Amino acid sequence: MIKTDIFVPVKYTTDDIKTAIQAALPLGTDELSDLTVLKRRLLLSDKSDIKYKMTVGITLSEDREAGLLKIRKKVSRAEDYSFVLPPSTLAARPVVVGSGPCGLFAALTLAEAGARPIVLERGLSVDERGAKVKAFEALGILDPECNVQFGEGGAGTYSDGKLKYGAMDKYKMKVLTEFVCAGADEDILYSDTAHLGTDKLSGIVKHIRERAVSLGAEFIFSAKVVDIKRSGDFVRGVVYERGGEVCEISTDNIILAIGHSARDTFKVLEGYNLPMSPRPFGIGVRIEHPREYINGLVYGENPPSGLETASYHLVTHLKSGRSVYSFCMCPGGTVVAAASAEGGIVTNGMSERARDGENSNAAFLVSVTPSDFPSESALAGFELQRKIEESAYALTSSYKAPSIRMADFAENNAPKCLGGVRPSYPLGVELKAPEEYLPPAVTESLRASISDFDEWMNGFYYGDAVLTGPETRTTSPVRILRGDDLQSIALKGLYPAGEGAGYSGGIVSSAVDGIKCALAMLSQK
Repeated sequence: MIKTDIFVPVKYTTDDIKTAIQAALPLGTDELSDLTVLKRRLLLSDKSDIKYKMTVGITLSEDREAGLLKIRKKVSRAEDYSFVLPPSTLAARPVVVGSGPCGLFAALTLAEAGARPIVLERGLSVDERGAKVKAFEALGILDPECNVQFGEGGAGTYSDGKLKYGAMDKYKMKVLTEFVCAGADEDILYSDTAHLGTDKLSGIVKHIRERAVSLGAEFIFSAKVVDIKRSGDFVRGVVYERGGEVCEISTDNIILAIGHSARDTFKVLEGYNLPMSPRPFGIGVRIEHPREYINGLVYGENPPSGLETASYHLVTHLKSGRSVYSFCMCPGGTVVAAASAEGGIVTNGMSERARDGENSNAAFLVSVTPSDFPSESALAGFELQRKIEESAYALTSSYKAPSIRMADFAENNAPKCLGGVRPSYPLGVELKAPEEYLPPAVTESLRASISDFDEWMNGFYYGDAVLTGPETRTTSPVRILRGDDLQSIALKGLYPAGEGAGYSGGIVSSAVDGIKCALAMLSQK
């Protein structure tokens, strides 16, 4: 297969693609029967002529492809993303701790190799988990073991399902292909704004788990890991609690994919003197604008029909040395109640596949580093998160979230009322200033960045936009150190993996890290 770049209108057809190819290459219509869209990006530099730049794969005869490859500026060879999975030679069944994107794809890879992995998940399956999340959103009844953070699919199940992957490789293509096989739309294979949608994620996660089970994997839910058995510097087993009973599995290999919110598990690991280091992360609030207002800012006054709901990404570097940035933008989405510990408030964002909600929201974050943490402990970032979350809860004495109009925050006024933007946080809000729960360096940086953001996206400053917080669970504030073989540098057979261990950020990169850890385990000698 060869590939070439073309430009097509927003509401393109297959004929539009063929016409664009023929304008670029000397090909007849009869040669364009086997086409594959490889990449698609919306071009917004000229809002009077919004269109897609598309990379298209064309399959021709070997001689014809060789001839066209001589036109090097317009044609190149399409990449081959296949890879060979080695058969398992592991003596004992491996264990995967956690069933978020990392753990799920680690388990699938091991199952495909014939290793029959056992997956331990502290939360419930997606079918049962949904009832727990709804109970919290409706009644404020939080289950610390099963919530937006914990349960099958991990935190990503209750997110926009964004699929940021940058340059494609064989591992990323494996992840995306599995998602499509599990029910995702095919455009995730090539769109630079690919997302799964919260409403589709549960079914996708369940399908992938069922496929792993059909290949020999075993999933045990409500299974909270409390100990790792060791013999010297080697793993020998794992201990978990389930239904009041303590159970043990003998194994030489564990993939630890616990996510970024399993603070109690990290505390257990700290007791083993497992080498860990603190990591920078982001802290701030969720900002909500009207969806149609953001569409107008991004696309202009008279955009072509058929455009998806608009998104944005903004970043600025202040004179103080702090970075302020938007993160996890959820077009047409809602702000999520994402607490996993009693007595703390956490926000996040999500969008359904249609992205047609009243508001669009994004995290509005300030970078914090270990120098901002309250101690020199490797787990000090968790201490900072906890302090902020509990301070926010103390302001409302409930799981209502503190909220403020953008104009009041920008002008450093006490919040008096909300305006035309209705907060979407499901448990309700109370008017409170971010200074009451966020560190001064964070609020000062957020306020200082507004003019920069408004300069780069004219209209970002919108007086009635709503800031609801806190947003603290952006990524893991700790890294479990591992070697080139992806095993802990202190405990052989333990593979710290994914976002919780500090090696990924987001659904695709977490799933890829799970695949790589599984392959590293399978390649042991």
